[in-house]
Amino acid sequence: MKRLLLLLATAATLFAADITGNWEFAVDTDMGSGTPTFKFKQEGTKLTGDYSGQLGSAPITGTVQGDKVEFTFEIAPSGEKLVVKYMGTLEGENKIKGSVDLGGQAKGTFTGTKK
Repeated sequence: MKRLLLLLATAATLFAADITGNWEFAVDTDMGSGTPTFKFKQEGTKLTGDYSGQLGSAPITGTVQGDKVEFTFEIAPSGEKLVVKYMGTLEGENKIKGSVDLGGQAKGTFTGTKK
């Protein structure tokens, strides 16, 4: 049984989607909406890249575990540092849906589409 679980876990990691590339997001929060872009680079489960949008630009770090994607970046639009966190689920190879927390200042949802 342990070998079967290990085999399934290994297979899930090997066949996880690679989200490397350029993405466009549609974000709706209780403080407004926006359309940021992300450039992702995935190496295994490690995710890096860049955010560009209404809040400026920033490097991102995160993970991809199977169909789960999580990443964060720091911004300081009004001088005070905020940590923005995205948590989503892949829907196929070219779509992500999930939630966003703008440093405790606002929460909302997003849909991302690979260009």
